Amino acid sequence: MSLFEQINEDLKVAMKAKDKVSLQVLRTIKKNFLEAKTAPGAHNELSDADALRIILKLIKQGKDSASIYAQQNRQDLADEELAQVEVLEKYQPKQLSDEELTAKINEIIARVGASSMKDMGKVMGLATTELAGKAD
Repeated sequence: MSLFEQINEDLKVAMKAKDKVSLQVLRTIKKNFLEAKTAPGAHNELSDADALRIILKLIKQGKDSASIYAQQNRQDLADEELAQVEVLEKYQPKQLSDEELTAKINEIIARVGASSMKDMGKVMGLATTELAGKAD
């Protein structure tokens, strides 16, 4: 089942359960998915990779908003944002531990043959694509 279909199914479940937070978040995700599908050049398709990018973007926005609300002593709004982020995080892949991340990065460095800081771009480019959604 694609991520788009999973969101639609979970939306139905949230409606039946009358889960307001999940319902709001899932509607936002679906809106973003539909916008991406109908964007020029998208040909009414949305890959799971693109869907995951949208979800990761929403997670980052939610965390940033929560941080700003906390700085402005609006903990009620920060808690609301963090509750929404919690729902979003259910759809991202399992995050790598520090040890797993270090091993993957070392593997990429060896594969690229990086030997100095000049090779950082090659390593980062490959790491960004291979580790998308699995690590910050």
